[in-house]
Amino acid sequence: MSKLPFVTKEQVEEIVKTYPTPFHIYDERGIRQNAQAVQEAFAWNKGFKEYFAVKACPNPFLIQILHEYGVGCDCSSLTELMLSDALGLVGDDIMFSSNETPAEEYAYCAKLGGIINLDDITHIEFVENILGKLPETMSCRYNPGGVFQMSNGIMDNPGDSKYGFTTEQLFEGYKILREKGVKHFGLHAFLASNTVTNEYYPQLAKQLFELAVQIKEKVGVQIEFINLSGGVGITYDPDQTANDIRVIGEGVHKVYDEVLVPAGMGETAIYTEMGRFMTGPYGALVTQAIHEKHTYKEYIGVDACAVNLMRPAMYGAYHHITVLGKEDMPCDHTYDVVGSLCENNDKFAIDRKLPGIDKGDYLVIHDTGAHGYAMGYNYNGKLKSAELLLKEDGSVQLIRRAETPQDYFATLDGFKVYEALKERIKTIEI
Repeated sequence: MSKLPFVTKEQVEEIVKTYPTPFHIYDERGIRQNAQAVQEAFAWNKGFKEYFAVKACPNPFLIQILHEYGVGCDCSSLTELMLSDALGLVGDDIMFSSNETPAEEYAYCAKLGGIINLDDITHIEFVENILGKLPETMSCRYNPGGVFQMSNGIMDNPGDSKYGFTTEQLFEGYKILREKGVKHFGLHAFLASNTVTNEYYPQLAKQLFELAVQIKEKVGVQIEFINLSGGVGITYDPDQTANDIRVIGEGVHKVYDEVLVPAGMGETAIYTEMGRFMTGPYGALVTQAIHEKHTYKEYIGVDACAVNLMRPAMYGAYHHITVLGKEDMPCDHTYDVVGSLCENNDKFAIDRKLPGIDKGDYLVIHDTGAHGYAMGYNYNGKLKSAELLLKEDGSVQLIRRAETPQDYFATLDGFKVYEALKERIKTIEI
């Protein structure tokens, strides 16, 4: 099977007249339709709120679009909190889920009125010492240990994860929080990543709902919101069957009615922290073939590299590739599609069946809307690309400019070499 890109060859040929490759581009229409579907899937829960995982795609233009559908920010660092603040998303629009957190980050979140989701029982005292008094609303992250299994096998191994309270710590933690004046309590867990099954959220929800009932009965603490976090995945491989968020929402609804309602907890709000599912399929990396190499294998060299998308190099992750203008041609050539880094793992595809590629062809690397640009870096002095938004009317908006050499050298400020470089850069024409 194949995937159809949301941008055409003709559109890209027009875009590159202003914004050269490589660049990330996002589909506004797709993002909006998906955000609306998420809201409809959980409309049965009057307290429902999605907190977009800012780490997945920290672009304010995209976050603002999501906020139009009631979406808040799941932040995990100081700068992500600052980004949320700059957008006016404060108070209950912030869920701060972090780990090994510096004091100033907890303090800033509290200043914004965001909800702190504690990662460890020792952080209760840590936060209290910082703030002088704990906030009235707090959440705790749960880690059951062991492995997380579903009908289709082991999904992940929470026991090897650095995150969250153990079961015993969780019960003790809520007791301590209550004694220290916390009035509103939340429960959070993330047990598997990028699941492509409609069963994950309902099964996780059942486990957390039953735990919330036990906490009420044994500790006397009423859990007011249960955060299912992220983990709902996307189909990087076109042969996979995509998740149906409406089926997922109804699955959670079913166990909600089975577990929470009979326990007198039918007012409990459901929160999510999806990132990949919200924007992943609606972003693409567009790059141009600039070299071909015929040695022990057939290589196509492109002007993007792992700096622009590191998932294939870091995880061996699959990203589908479309050669624009050749969508209907047979995939009868086998290539490694590679970038220019001095690392042999700088490969977007290995032994990939594709149409014959000529220098100058444009390639769309699919599903980069989450953990694509966000994971970029500057190895080999490479510069991060621009981010563009394909708007619903077909126009294109620059939502982050490409980095320049001046950006790369800017952090050398204060050193003599930087002053010399600034003058030298002015004389270099690229």
